[in-house]
Amino acid sequence: MAEAKATNVVWHEGHVDRAQREALVSQKGALIWFTGLPSSGKSTTAFTVEHALVKLGRLAYVLDGDNIRHGLNKNLSFSAEDRVENIRRIGEVGKLFADAGVITLSSFVSPYRADRDAVRELMGDDVFIEVFIDTPLEMCEDRDPKGLYKKARTGEIPNFTGISDPYEAPENAELVIKTDTCTPEEAAVQVISYLEANTII
Repeated sequence: MAEAKATNVVWHEGHVDRAQREALVSQKGALIWFTGLPSSGKSTTAFTVEHALVKLGRLAYVLDGDNIRHGLNKNLSFSAEDRVENIRRIGEVGKLFADAGVITLSSFVSPYRADRDAVRELMGDDVFIEVFIDTPLEMCEDRDPKGLYKKARTGEIPNFTGISDPYEAPENAELVIKTDTCTPEEAAVQVISYLEANTII
């Protein structure tokens, strides 16, 4: 939990509530949290879902791990402490996006169960949707588009999830998607079906 350093701040309630913003876009705000090993297909799935939602006339936005580290979180490393802060910040951003009525798709390795659970607690079960991209390590290594697994295996990258750092798989994810047995488009159908079944869209 990040320490509050400012003491002279007060929360201001606005004149427009979440329900009014959701009514404008005819959907419920939500944070869909894709988690899984590096190169498991999280970003590919998230961007495919975003594209499918926009084609359906829905407002959606992807918060991608690498992209966020280019700006908002560029001052964070991959140490255990900074990974916690990385996820905490994304949770706070996701909460704001959901409050605005946006279907937000978060694509982060987020290897520690406690960090993901903290975001769920922040958001609430009705808004936080955990999607476990369950891909075998061997397949992730075969994909390895950035060559990170190879560097991790040779010790060039320390603290690499799945090799020298643990990945704690979700125990009660809303969805489990096995990308070794489906295409990104088929994975997107599973996510959208869930959103429809739970009246988010």
